[in-house]
Amino acid sequence: MKKLILGALLLLSASAAQAIDIKSKISIKQPGNNAVTYSLDQVAQSQLPITVTANERQDGDDMVYTVTILAKKRVYFNYQAELTTAFASSDCEYYLPGFWYHLNLRSPKEAPSFHTSKAWNFREDRVSTPLTSAYSQKAGQGISVLRQTEDGCDALTTHQEGEVILSGKTSLGYVGINGEGPKARLTFGYPYMETPRRYVRKLTLAPSVQAFAKLEPGEVKTVTWRIHEQRAASYGQFIRQTWEYSFDRMAPKPIKPLFTADQMKSQLVKYFRAAFIDKYPLKFISGHGLRIDTCEPVGIMQLGFCGRPLLNGFNSIEFGEQHGQQDLVDNGNAIFDSFLANGFTKAGFFYDEVYFHNGFPRDEDVIHSIRQQSEGIYATLLYLKYEKEHGRKHKEWEQKIRTLLDNFLTLLKEDGHYARKFHDNGTDVDASGGSTPSATSALVMGYKYFGDKRYLAAAKRTVAYLEENIISKSDYFSSTLDANCEDKEAAIAAVTATYYLAMVTKGNERQHYIDLCRQAAYFALSWYYLWDVPFAQGQMLGDLGFRSRGWSNVSVENNHVDVFVFELAHIVKWLGETLQESRFMQMYDLIYSSLNQLMPVPERLCGIGIEGFNPEVVQHTTWDYGKNGKGYYNDIFAPGWTAASLWELYSPTRTSDFLK
Repeated sequence: MKKLILGALLLLSASAAQAIDIKSKISIKQPGNNAVTYSLDQVAQSQLPITVTANERQDGDDMVYTVTILAKKRVYFNYQAELTTAFASSDCEYYLPGFWYHLNLRSPKEAPSFHTSKAWNFREDRVSTPLTSAYSQKAGQGISVLRQTEDGCDALTTHQEGEVILSGKTSLGYVGINGEGPKARLTFGYPYMETPRRYVRKLTLAPSVQAFAKLEPGEVKTVTWRIHEQRAASYGQFIRQTWEYSFDRMAPKPIKPLFTADQMKSQLVKYFRAAFIDKYPLKFISGHGLRIDTCEPVGIMQLGFCGRPLLNGFNSIEFGEQHGQQDLVDNGNAIFDSFLANGFTKAGFFYDEVYFHNGFPRDEDVIHSIRQQSEGIYATLLYLKYEKEHGRKHKEWEQKIRTLLDNFLTLLKEDGHYARKFHDNGTDVDASGGSTPSATSALVMGYKYFGDKRYLAAAKRTVAYLEENIISKSDYFSSTLDANCEDKEAAIAAVTATYYLAMVTKGNERQHYIDLCRQAAYFALSWYYLWDVPFAQGQMLGDLGFRSRGWSNVSVENNHVDVFVFELAHIVKWLGETLQESRFMQMYDLIYSSLNQLMPVPERLCGIGIEGFNPEVVQHTTWDYGKNGKGYYNDIFAPGWTAASLWELYSPTRTSDFLK
C-alpha cells in the first residue's frame, strides 16, 4: 500500500487500460476570514495545519481511493479532487443518477444544465446514488466515481450560501462534472459544495455554497471513493452497467414495512372520505392544491396527475364493496356519474382540469394533455371491467370511451407520436412526442376491452416511435405535466407501454417488447435511491427515521423524492422473473417495503394535518418547492396522486388481470 500526498499525479493501470489522473486541493478556513485554497501537489505538508494522505489499492476492476486527513491543530477544511478522463470533452456525456442525463440540455438555463455551465458540483444527497460518471461514445468507454458511504449524519448551517462552517458532523460530500477544457473531468470531495450555483427550487438557481468541516487536534477524517472503468457500446448500455454496478456496491436492503397492504388501504380511504367534494357539477376527491396543515379540500379538479379523481373513485368503489362500506361505494359512483354527465367536452375529450372558482372553461379554451386523457381512460376501463364482472353494464360510458379512443386514432401522427398538449379541436399546442407512451397503455386497454384491433395497431405504432426516438436514444423526457425535461415519469411510461404490448403479443414480437421494456427499466430505476441520505437533528424526516432508499427523485427540474411508482414495481418484478434478473426482484422488494414510511396515522402524523393524506413533496435535500426546505414538505401538496400510486402498489394483479 502506497502512502501518497494528495494532489500528486496518480498514474495507475486500470481495467480499461487507461491512466487514472487525479489532482486535488484543500481549502482551509479561519473563522471570520475567507478560505485559502492550496494545490496539494504544489505545497509542502509542513506549511499546512493538517496532514493529507491517500491510499490506493486495486480491488478487482476498481481502484479504491481513500483520503485521510489528520489535524495538527483545530482546523476547518474542504477537500476537492478532480479526475481527468482520457475522453475528449466534446465526445462526452454524463450521468449522475436521478439528476443528470446526457448534458441536461432538455432543461432550461434556469436549471442545472450545459446551457448555464459545463462544470457543476452537487451535494451527494441530490443524487439517487452518490456517483458521478462520464461516457464517451467515440471511445466506447465510461468511468465512474462512487462514494463509499458511511454511517449517515448531517449538520445544520446558519447560512445556505458562501463559505459556511458546519455546526456538527456530516457524512455528506459532493460529486460533479467538468466539461470545460480539452478532457472531460469528474469532481468529488468532502464535505459538500455546490458550484457554480445551487439549485434551490423549480427553475431557481442561487449563489454557490462551500461547507467546511471541523477537526480538533489529533482528530482524523477518512473518506473513500471507488473508481470504476468499463466498456459500453452506447450511452444506454453504460447507464445499465453503471446502475447494475451501483446496485451491487450499495446493496440496498428492504426496510421492515410499517404497515401491511390492507392497513395502507384502510388509511387511504380515510383520505377518500375527508377530501370528497360533492357541491360542483363534477364530484371528486380533492387531490390538488391542499395545505399540509389543514388538508382542507380545494375546488380544483385535475383529471390525471396530480388529482386522479376517477382512479380514486374506482378505488373507493372496490374497497367499499369488499369491506361493506357503502359510503365509499356511493361516493365513487357519484364521481363516475358526474363525469359521465358533465366531464366531457363537445369533441369527446375529458376536461383535464377545472378551477371551480372560475367555472367550467369554454371548450375552445381547453388545452388537453395526452397523458391526462390516457389516465382518464385507464381509470374508466378498470371501472367498466369491474362493473361488468359484477353484472352491471354502462353502455353510455362505453360509448364515451369508444369516442375518446377513436379521437386518439385521429390524433396519432404519421410517425407514431402524439402531441404532448393539444386544443379541443385536435390542433397542437406542444407537438413534442415525449409523452407518447402514456397513450400506449390506454390503446392496449381499449383493444382488450372492446376487441378493436385498430387500437392495438395504433399502440404498436406508438412503440415503434418510442423505440426509434426515445429508447434507442436513451432520451426520456417531457412526460410530467409541469416540466418539459429529463424525468422519471417518462421512463416509467416507456416501461409501462412496452409491458402492455408484451402482455398482449406472442413469440418474437413479445420478446422484442420485453427487450425494450428492460432497456427502459434501467433508466426508470436509476431515479430510485439506493442509499439513505442523512438528515440533521431537528429536520423532521430524520427525526422520524425516514429512509430514502426505495424512494425516487422526480426530474431534473423538480428535485425532491416521492412515492410515484404506480405499476412500475410490479412490472419490474415481472421482468425479474421473466429474465431471471435478481436485481429487479430485489428492487421490487425495496420499493414495496419502503414507500409506506410517511403514511399519517393518529399516533404518527408525519407532519400532515389529517391521517390518510400521504405527503407528496418530500424534501430530502437542500431544496424547497416554496417552503420549509430539507427534512420537511412544501406547505401545499397533491395527495390525489400519492393515494392512487400507493393503491396501485398494493394492488399487484390489477393490470395483469385486465390484460389476461
